[in-house]
Amino acid sequence: MAAEEGQVFGCHTVDEWKGHFQKGVESKKLVVIDFTAAWCGPCRFISPIFAELAKKNTDVIFLKVDVDELEAVSKEFNVEAMPTFVFLKDGQEVDRVVGAHKDDLALKISIHGTVVTA
Repeated sequence: MAAEEGQVFGCHTVDEWKGHFQKGVESKKLVVIDFTAAWCGPCRFISPIFAELAKKNTDVIFLKVDVDELEAVSKEFNVEAMPTFVFLKDGQEVDRVVGAHKDDLALKISIHGTVVTA
């Protein structure tokens, strides 16, 4: 949906998470998950940068998961430090960035974000 392009979607329940995850698999788009925490300083630093990347990369799905809110999801992805950015293609992890490294984040999005169609 056009209204959703350029947004970061917060996943606050497991059902919301599953819905966005499934949408990523079905659309064949790159999904970037920001595993964050309210108490994390570097997470607050990178958050507006992540939102800006979402506006510039409308062909990528950007999700935000609070590790304290959705502990099961963060455990599923073995998240041990915040922020951790996990990159998924077809439901499989293809890359990750641990820490508030905006240049690495932008680079990985440009590497994995291109949708190749036959």
